[in-house]
Amino acid sequence: MPQIAQLATTYSSQVFWLLVCFGLVFFVVGLGLLPKVTSTVDLRDKQIADDLAAAEAARAAADAEEEAWKVTAARQRAEAQAVIAQAKADAAKSTEAALAVASAKVDETLAAAEARIGAARNAALGEIEAVAADAAQDIVSRLAGISVPAEQAQAAVKGVLAHG
Repeated sequence: MPQIAQLATTYSSQVFWLLVCFGLVFFVVGLGLLPKVTSTVDLRDKQIADDLAAAEAARAAADAEEEAWKVTAARQRAEAQAVIAQAKADAAKSTEAALAVASAKVDETLAAAEARIGAARNAALGEIEAVAADAAQDIVSRLAGISVPAEQAQAAVKGVLAHG
């Protein structure tokens, strides 16, 4: 084969050009592009580490803020409970005072009503005695045909009502 026969004559020039191309690629890529890529990767790693550190600091700050909020909420809740308890106590005192005033007014009204009832009962008893005395006089005069004086009839009615 003629292609294989030429290999010995062109071998040294091909190896030379291979080394020249490899050297050129090595210097261009290895010394020119590789440091730029490496610095970009290092910069990106540094940026990621900085972002993670900032996120950790933000999480710690958020946790601290949440804890402070919980403490503040608990304190405000306790203050609200104290205000509610005070309002309940004030309302109870106010209600108790209003009930005392209303009770005194009811007692006063009740006493006045009992006095009116007592006066009405006494008046009714007086009228009943007068009617009973008139009825007794009328009954005695009809049955016995005797005329009884009004004072004597009233005394007899009072005696019967007093002794039953």
